Amino acid sequence: MATLESVLLTKLTPCRAGSISVVCLAVAQVHADFLLIHPFRDGNGRIARWLADTMFAQAGLNVPDYDFGGRESDKRRVEYLRAVLKGYGQDYSDLAVFFERALERDLEAARSLDKARGDAPSNTDES
Repeated sequence: MATLESVLLTKLTPCRAGSISVVCLAVAQVHADFLLIHPFRDGNGRIARWLADTMFAQAGLNVPDYDFGGRESDKRRVEYLRAVLKGYGQDYSDLAVFFERALERDLEAARSLDKARGDAPSNTDES
C-alpha cells in the first residue's frame, strides 16, 4: 500500500488531461497495482474501476463503458482479466488498450443516443 501511494498515486493523481493513450496508461498502472495489493476481502474490482473512473474524470474524460453486461460480456471480462494479469508483471499495455476501447464504446454510445434524439452535431456553421 505504501509503495502504491508513494510511487503511483503521488505521481499519477490527480490525473491530468493529456492524450488518450497517456491517460489510459496512467490509469492502467494504478488499476493493476491496486488490484495486485488486493486490499479488500471483496469488491476490489469494483473499487479499482471506480478509481479508474475518477482518474478519467480528473483528466476531463467520460466514464468508460466497460461493457461487462452485454452480449459480449464474457469475452470482455476475459480480455480485462488477462490484461490485469499482465499488469501484475508491470506490462500495462493491454490494460491501457482495454481502457481506450472502453472510452471509445462510451463515445459511440453517446453519439448513438444523440443521433436517436436528433441531437447529432450538424455540418453547418451557424455563427
